[in-house]
Amino acid sequence: MQHFELKGQIRQANGKAALKAFRKQGLVPCNLYGLGLENVLFTVSAKDLKGVTDTPKSFIVDLVLDGDKKYSAILHELQFHPVTDNCLHVDFLAVDEKKPIAIDVPIVITGHAIGVQQGGKFFQSSRKIRISALMAKLPDDVTIDITSLGIEKKIKAGDVKLDNICVLTDKDAVICGVNTTRNVSAEATAEGEEAAE
Repeated sequence: MQHFELKGQIRQANGKAALKAFRKQGLVPCNLYGLGLENVLFTVSAKDLKGVTDTPKSFIVDLVLDGDKKYSAILHELQFHPVTDNCLHVDFLAVDEKKPIAIDVPIVITGHAIGVQQGGKFFQSSRKIRISALMAKLPDDVTIDITSLGIEKKIKAGDVKLDNICVLTDKDAVICGVNTTRNVSAEATAEGEEAAE
């Protein structure tokens, strides 16, 4: 999985007024916890943060605080302003290369479903899938080949098999499928009536 370096400054202030002042300066208040760490409060530039938040990609974030304190982390929770959509706060979860990491990664669809060639309509319900693996084994994305997907067939999270990776998304969660369209239904009905005659 790709790494993204993000620089920040440790902060002491945590009151509402202080947080508001940080945001006015173009900074986003953040919190780092996990792996037995005491909570680390810090700020990052809102502009720099967009490199991690405004993309479908997932990253291991290499935090560099006060120039010399380094931590590996993943995005855990983000709060956005309901009107401006500006990021208001981020929780980072510290991770370790020796322990499995649970993270959402993008799904990449490849192939042309046979069901679509037969007149069905392809749909995709999920853009990401939650997986767990050691840092070195984490992929940038999960590729799903839909070539053999027929009409009224679906691919669920439980159908995704990956080496050295555990799929955490509910096994019954539908990722994608091919639905019957009206044209296909009409043809099937017509064929059925002809057969009956």
